[in-house]
Amino acid sequence: MNALLELAEIPRSTFYYWVKQLDKPDPDAELKRLIQSIYEEHKGLYGYRRIRDELLNRNYRVNHKKVQRIMKELGLKSIVRMKKYRSYKGTVGKIAPNVLDRNFKAQKPNEKWVTDITEFKLFGEKLYLSPVLDLYNGEIITYTVASRPTYSLVSEMLNQAFKRLSEEDALLLHSDQGWHYQMKQYQHALKKKGITQSMSRKGNCYDNAVMENFFGIMKSEFLYLNEFESVDHFKLELARYMNYYNHKRIKAKLKGMSPVQYRTHAQQVA
Repeated sequence: MNALLELAEIPRSTFYYWVKQLDKPDPDAELKRLIQSIYEEHKGLYGYRRIRDELLNRNYRVNHKKVQRIMKELGLKSIVRMKKYRSYKGTVGKIAPNVLDRNFKAQKPNEKWVTDITEFKLFGEKLYLSPVLDLYNGEIITYTVASRPTYSLVSEMLNQAFKRLSEEDALLLHSDQGWHYQMKQYQHALKKKGITQSMSRKGNCYDNAVMENFFGIMKSEFLYLNEFESVDHFKLELARYMNYYNHKRIKAKLKGMSPVQYRTHAQQVA
């Protein structure tokens, strides 16, 4: 033994210290099990900060650096990849001013909404998704999916979203300069509800950065990580993901709550 220690240039005291450490139970065993469980529950989508927030929701106060260290020990990494969607469809109607002006903070629900359209390619065909997002808590108010980007994709989304509004709401609805949003029908629908229309500047995706960010998250966490048997199966899984995003997916800027939890909590304490 002495010869081996001399060969490895390890002091005898150091060797026996680590031998004793191996016999001790791991004080972080329960925490490691919980971190592994949260990681698997969210299919590897949570990084150390979000796992730290979820631990706090479960009454475990742990420093984010410790969570990061344990995740590294366990070989757990967030597998999210981000991609942005950029498109400009040309001027075919009336352009609204950029009233939002990148002020993405809202003081209450139904004060500021943003919307856009993104495209999927599945089974050799294209699908188009049209959601609307509340800037107050990042909640997806509603969405529509269609195989063609016709105006009905947006008009149906509007009709569904309008059900969330009350007569007291003074809403601003922001989009890019897509042709759907330049249509007289769209602008008339907003005007009829007393909604202020806002549009990004030409070709400037940063003017609608929150919507762009949602598309990146949704594609990274949902589209790129799953396999679908059919278009119907995709729509079913998309509905499940949207429910997960609204009800379970926590955000640090929402004090470790999901969008719906944050809205509900704010309404309870108001």
